[in-house]
Amino acid sequence: MKKKLIFTLVLAALSSGPVVAMDKNFDIVARLTQGPGNVTITSTGRIVMSQHQFYEPQISVVELRPDGVTVPFPNAEMNDRARPRSVWLDSVLGLRSDDGVVWLLDNGMRSSVTPKLVAWDTTSNRLSRVIYLPPPIAPKDAFANDFTIDGRHKKIFIADPADGQNAALIVVDIETGAARRVLEGHQSVVPENVDLVIDGHPVQLKDANGRLSRPHIGVNPITEDLENEWVYFGPMHGLSLYRVKAADLANEELDANALASRVERYSAKPVCDGVSIDKDNNIYLGDLSENAIGVIKPDRSYQQIAKSDQLAWVDSFSFGPGGKLYAVVNQLHRSATLNGGERLSKAPYLLVEVKAFAAGLTGR
Repeated sequence: MKKKLIFTLVLAALSSGPVVAMDKNFDIVARLTQGPGNVTITSTGRIVMSQHQFYEPQISVVELRPDGVTVPFPNAEMNDRARPRSVWLDSVLGLRSDDGVVWLLDNGMRSSVTPKLVAWDTTSNRLSRVIYLPPPIAPKDAFANDFTIDGRHKKIFIADPADGQNAALIVVDIETGAARRVLEGHQSVVPENVDLVIDGHPVQLKDANGRLSRPHIGVNPITEDLENEWVYFGPMHGLSLYRVKAADLANEELDANALASRVERYSAKPVCDGVSIDKDNNIYLGDLSENAIGVIKPDRSYQQIAKSDQLAWVDSFSFGPGGKLYAVVNQLHRSATLNGGERLSKAPYLLVEVKAFAAGLTGR
């Protein structure tokens, strides 16, 4: 009872910032028949979404066309799990767009294949790069989930919640493809003992023996400021957001203790999934337990900016051209995976536009 009271008080404190016209701070862009995972927008305005593997989609990645129809991205062949080729998409969640290239993070979990980063050049419409993440970079229980692209240091920083206590960040060199696993087991990446309860119902897993448990997931939200100075991240099931300098993450000369010593707690946060950041360093997130969208402002205070029953599990954000901020809503807590084996989610799932405080980097 004491722990529950403390948790309630923390959430109340997080949500205590001013809230103005929250029902008017987002607009529905599209109603989707399949639950989305993550979203990214290209510099030409193309909207690309992964389809969440918890809903067992036939197509892993789609593009939302202007007429509202979704088509396989980059093509049907690469999404054909029935006839896998040398390079095919098994279970993509994280994706980001950078300078005309869409990077897809395939965690490989549906078919137990090696996780990989796949880069597709949207200008020439061809496969640009494939970087595999074999063990021990991505261990057997890896869940390569979300990532951020650092053009200044030529790195990709991946959040891997893994099995909880072995959560870590993965640093990938874009030029060489070499990868390192860092901060494994550090307090900034492992989950806290915090349950996620939405609309009065706890998120629960059901094992093969019918036993229910409440998952505590490690590092998932990750983003980087537009100057490529700070990388912000934290456990999904955790009430703190951390940061470390990108230059330190990229520095192969730093040993584990030295790197750990340079991680700092940045602010409080609610339990959240994906995040994004604008040019003024406002950090946007889905406030999952509240069916809301919140912002950690540059003064490190927290404010809800949108709240609605329609915002049922805001998963991922991406800025697009013109400073527009997009987010996907996928009702993940109602999926059979996170609802004790019973699927209660129903279409439509949503792509929404959020009224951001400032513009951000397209694709991030």
